[in-house]
Amino acid sequence: MTDTILSNGHTENNVVDSGYFKKGCNPFAQTGRSKLQNERASLNQQIIKEMRMRAGAENLLRATTNNKVREMVVLELSYVNSNLQLLMEHLEGLNSSVEVYQNVEETSSLPLIPMGLKETKAADFAVPFKDFILEHYSEDGSNYEDTIADLMDLRQACRTPSRSDAGIDLLSSYFSQLSFVENRFFPPSRQMGIFFTWYDSFTGVPVCQQNIALEKASILFNTGALYTQIATRCNRQNQSGLESAIDAFQKAAGTLNHLKETFTHTPSYDMSPAMLNMLTRMMLAQAQECVFDKIALPGIKNEYFCLCRMAQEAAKVCDVYSVVYQSMIQTPVKDHVPFFWSAMAQVKTNHYRALAHYFVATALLDHELCPNDDEDKQEKALSQLYDSMPDGMSPLKILKSKDDRKHLGKAHLRKAILDHEEALRIHNLCRHVKKLDILQEILQAGHKRSLNKYSEFNSENDFVDFIEAPQIIAKTEQKAEMAEPSSSKVKVTDFFQKLGPLALFSAKQRWTAPRGVHITLEEGDLGFTLKGDAPVQIQSLDPLSPAAIEGVKEGDYIVSIQDTDCKWLGVSEVMKMLKNVGDEGVDIQVISLMENTVSSMPNKSATYCGGLPKTYSMICLAMDDDKIGKTRKVTKKLSFLSWGNKNKQKTASTISLPSAVAKTLPSKNRLSTAFSNTDSSLY
Repeated sequence: MTDTILSNGHTENNVVDSGYFKKGCNPFAQTGRSKLQNERASLNQQIIKEMRMRAGAENLLRATTNNKVREMVVLELSYVNSNLQLLMEHLEGLNSSVEVYQNVEETSSLPLIPMGLKETKAADFAVPFKDFILEHYSEDGSNYEDTIADLMDLRQACRTPSRSDAGIDLLSSYFSQLSFVENRFFPPSRQMGIFFTWYDSFTGVPVCQQNIALEKASILFNTGALYTQIATRCNRQNQSGLESAIDAFQKAAGTLNHLKETFTHTPSYDMSPAMLNMLTRMMLAQAQECVFDKIALPGIKNEYFCLCRMAQEAAKVCDVYSVVYQSMIQTPVKDHVPFFWSAMAQVKTNHYRALAHYFVATALLDHELCPNDDEDKQEKALSQLYDSMPDGMSPLKILKSKDDRKHLGKAHLRKAILDHEEALRIHNLCRHVKKLDILQEILQAGHKRSLNKYSEFNSENDFVDFIEAPQIIAKTEQKAEMAEPSSSKVKVTDFFQKLGPLALFSAKQRWTAPRGVHITLEEGDLGFTLKGDAPVQIQSLDPLSPAAIEGVKEGDYIVSIQDTDCKWLGVSEVMKMLKNVGDEGVDIQVISLMENTVSSMPNKSATYCGGLPKTYSMICLAMDDDKIGKTRKVTKKLSFLSWGNKNKQKTASTISLPSAVAKTLPSKNRLSTAFSNTDSSLY
């Protein structure tokens, strides 16, 4: 499977292009992954349509007193809620479609879980940015039309990133540009009128805010999601593929953790701290699973120390998946995580626990202590497997006693069989898990292998009391840890660098409009000196000099000389230009920095809740991608939901659409979701 079917320069529908698509993006790629993403976008539109209908019906139910009308509205609401339930289940099915993300060459590896990308609506920067450039920077906004178009093209390309490092770089480039854009165009004193709309990847419910922090957080979320898709695509049948998968999962965990630590009061469930914490743990668990596969790749030798080592590696994978499952069943995560995910976490927890017990059983049953063996080394290896030994047993006694080894080994086999059976039982509970044929084959093979091993040592004359198998201590030679994404080191050039150095020419700074001044030399002297980096600043101004008389002030910045922009020129370059001034003088333009007297306003957001808890901020827009008007105004009631960097001012308040009357339609029932619920080696 490939993510690039139509390459640059390809002819499609009479469109011939050379380098048309940005690197890392191809919106015409016809892959299983792209089809799933298109289906997700379609579902999002259907969900928002049903939510609008429900909101209208609830408002009518509240407003009317006619019993007949109320009965009709209640009936309509039941239909709408049923449709929403079906759409949510369909969306859960998309989040459970992991097989299209797996490497097609793999035939014997457990499937891994990727994350789907968040969908977004188009955003128009042109009019707001051009108006702001004219108003704030005193420049003609039409001169920046191409630059604004490039930024919008980059955003559009980020909606369809390729599943490769180029796709990661594409998202990272836009994320870096957003930092420049935020400083250039988003003042702390007012909103820009640009609405950023993103859909929750688990519920499909839209979130719309004027806060650019939503845009940055969503791009960061998609970066982490794309890392998971890259990891699942890696070929885990060779060493390099497994190392790439481990690296990608660790970077995904690092990206999601960075999102959790950097952005707070997130307005959607998929980016809530609890959900991000669970997702981070799941990515680390899958990285640990790949570590196990890497160690087992050459084959697991039927040798005592190798089996003990692999038992602890399998126990480690079991432990991390157990932690993931516990995170999934906690409120509020359990209400929104797909049942497929939690079922897979349970299946893998039991599967790897069964493997750990099987490896220990094989080490005990197949290997007796011989005179040539290192007794102390074997005793140490066995003692490190358990926290506590069974009653009346010691490591050395077990190693020397054939019967004790047999009894303890059979106990481990019984535990392995029970865990395999539990994994198969859970596998059969989820219809999406049952579709994974390779998973069922691996689970059944492991179960059959343990049964065959147990039958070899089972005896009808064995009346010894059963021993409970001790828990195996988890240990690994390579612990999966969060990694800093290499994408954070991507260097980009500010699209709007022509506006001047960002330290001065930003939305937070206020200055006067450029003033034209004609200066002449007086006895070869300008009457002032220059200091600072670009742009240069006037200091030591002689109040009786021609420059001062013409209106130059102490502390002014020179932005142009003879119609030559010098915002980026240093002192030496500006002085060189001024030294060439003749008797006729020179025309310069200067600006004066003003004090910021306007206090910062709290982060406002246009939010809207479609019958969900108030902590979940969202909006159901009446705008479609093709109907975004440049001068359209949305009648709204501003709320003060603060979510952004932790160091910024934080307040919490949301506005929600009226929900159904509590006595008639309890809120907890109005939007129920489907989320509640080769034999050379031994592996």
